[in-house]
Amino acid sequence: MKHSIESDFPFEKIDQIAEIESYRKEINRPIYHIHKWWAKRLGSVFRSIVSGALSEGAWKDFYEKQTFFEKVVLDPFMGSGTTLGEAAKLGAKVIGCDVNPVSTFSVTQSLSNVEPSKLEDEFRSIEKDVKHEIQSYYKTIVPGCSAATPALYYFWVKVVETPDGEEIPLFSSYIFSKNAYPSKKPDAQILCPSCGAVFVGKYNSNESLCTECEHHFDPQNGPAKGSKVFDRQGNEHKIKDLVSRKDHPPYHKLYAIMALNEKGEKVYIKPSQYDLELLDQAERKLNNIRHKLPLPTMEVRPGYNTNQARGYNYKTWSDFFNNRQLLSLGLLLDRILKIENQTIRDHFVCLFSGSLEFNNLFCSFKGEGTGAVRHMFSNHILKPERTPLENTVWGVEGKSSGTFSALFKSRLLKAKKYLDEPFEIFIDERAIKKSSKKVVCSDPIRMDVVDSWEAFSTSPKGALILNGDSSSLNIPDASVDAIVTDPPYFDFVHYSELSDFFYAWLSNALGKEYKYLSREDSSHENEVQDRDSDSFTQKICKIFRECNRVLKTDGLMCFSYHHSTVDGWMAIFNSVTEAGFDIVAAHPVKAEMSVASPKSAAKNPINIDAILVCKKEVSAPEIKDAKREIQLRCRNYFSRFDVVGRKLSSGDRFVIACSQALVVASCARLNKQSAKDLVLWAANTCLSDMDSDIRLSEVG
Repeated sequence: MKHSIESDFPFEKIDQIAEIESYRKEINRPIYHIHKWWAKRLGSVFRSIVSGALSEGAWKDFYEKQTFFEKVVLDPFMGSGTTLGEAAKLGAKVIGCDVNPVSTFSVTQSLSNVEPSKLEDEFRSIEKDVKHEIQSYYKTIVPGCSAATPALYYFWVKVVETPDGEEIPLFSSYIFSKNAYPSKKPDAQILCPSCGAVFVGKYNSNESLCTECEHHFDPQNGPAKGSKVFDRQGNEHKIKDLVSRKDHPPYHKLYAIMALNEKGEKVYIKPSQYDLELLDQAERKLNNIRHKLPLPTMEVRPGYNTNQARGYNYKTWSDFFNNRQLLSLGLLLDRILKIENQTIRDHFVCLFSGSLEFNNLFCSFKGEGTGAVRHMFSNHILKPERTPLENTVWGVEGKSSGTFSALFKSRLLKAKKYLDEPFEIFIDERAIKKSSKKVVCSDPIRMDVVDSWEAFSTSPKGALILNGDSSSLNIPDASVDAIVTDPPYFDFVHYSELSDFFYAWLSNALGKEYKYLSREDSSHENEVQDRDSDSFTQKICKIFRECNRVLKTDGLMCFSYHHSTVDGWMAIFNSVTEAGFDIVAAHPVKAEMSVASPKSAAKNPINIDAILVCKKEVSAPEIKDAKREIQLRCRNYFSRFDVVGRKLSSGDRFVIACSQALVVASCARLNKQSAKDLVLWAANTCLSDMDSDIRLSEVG
């Protein structure tokens, strides 16, 4: 009998649930969001994939409680652990492996059970020991207040120097804070370029008069324009050239502070001598105790995603923080490492590491009416921020976002509570107005997290978490019932270059205790991340061959994939078929949120993934007309999306066409060149059928 996912995938229902989940993934699937990972896939989608890969016959209802006891699900590219968490909720045992040590460490904490009350007790102890000292460096004097009050955010700007010695702040605009919905709330904060005063004006104003020095200027027009900057005489300079004249990152100038007044109201103020002296005080303290603190010393290695930062002279990972941040973070981590209970300690180290992305000089301000802090990886690259935002590390209760104390409550505690009561999003379609609520349809997640097959095989609720090359798994032949994963995509983001940011701290903190955190950096010679098609195919094929070895004869390997080029699709086709699998089905499904930064910037964004369903070699069905078969399959999916009102971009249609062509090519046993010709035909035919003149080369 066939597994459910071989015949179909009910994306019409799953898409609705996934759409709601995607807007607040950290709330709807908190166990995968204690720590940063890239391209996290939607839990509701992977719950369905796991269910379909283990079930036989008709599809089970999404909300049906399922108990696949003694079934084993493997994810050889576990990343954030989405597959493992969803399979555990369905009662299965799980095995996850990742070559990246940051993934291994964070997934271990995600699936480990700790009583929330014990975490709260330890948090209060940490708070008692270091909160006051950290917060003492984040105070300011608000005009009219009788004493120092808490600061919330510090606004900085990078400054470059011309050959003539003129210092130029890299402002593209002097409007530095506005509401997320400016047409409804047009008031904005404006900086005077003459005297540095901060005053209120309109977000779209082209004329401003400083309330202090009466300087008249256009607030929309700063000296930085794209890659260039202009001096007072109007001379043009390339910013990169000015930066490269120095051997250190650009100087940062503090120009504004968001603080609380004595009434607890948020106000914007100009920095005073008090604020500068506080920075000096933090620097002196850091210099005195730096040798005692677990601060990062690792260098930023050359790479596709790191060279932009290196071009700004960010040579070590400690350069990503100012002295006050290093002092505060060092004091906090030093206290965490004194926790005696290893499991609780590791949870707090994970929380600390996760908070780093909101507390560094690559963060920026999102604006009023939002979460305030735009974390450093919002664009999946290490982009030096010209006007960085400094957060306050510990934070102010109820007022801060992205701080250690705020993330403890919103991320760590919620993740542990989710293990106790894992919920799904239920859409009530019978209501007059469609609504959603949370429902529990799984038992509590109680996994025995282990790191060896011997311990795993004797545990009824085993979660085997491995670090290393998935092309050589230390598990027996035919020991896995299903493989569900989300592999790296050909020529996409090199995650280890980005994860080094966290690894630089984690290795210093726990490298002596965990071998996988004692490497030189978070990279691995066999990590599957290549811009070269042949190299990518070769590496991922080795892992798929290992999957073939450990998978039971009737088991399935299912994975999500999309790509904007035919070469990307052929790379995955060749790796799967050379590993001894047939692609027996491909189903479209919602990918990550379509408004995410990398997607919203694309001309023709891809908002869906293809779920490729693979099986050990099977009797291929006879296909008389491959091209007609592809057309029929594509039209079926296009019409199904049309029925539910889902508009497909040209990129989405490209994904559907290429994925269906792979299934037909695999079933027809076509060679590489014939398969590529068929995929090219499918892609071009699909796009030429559209009512637009979008060309294949524009899809992205």
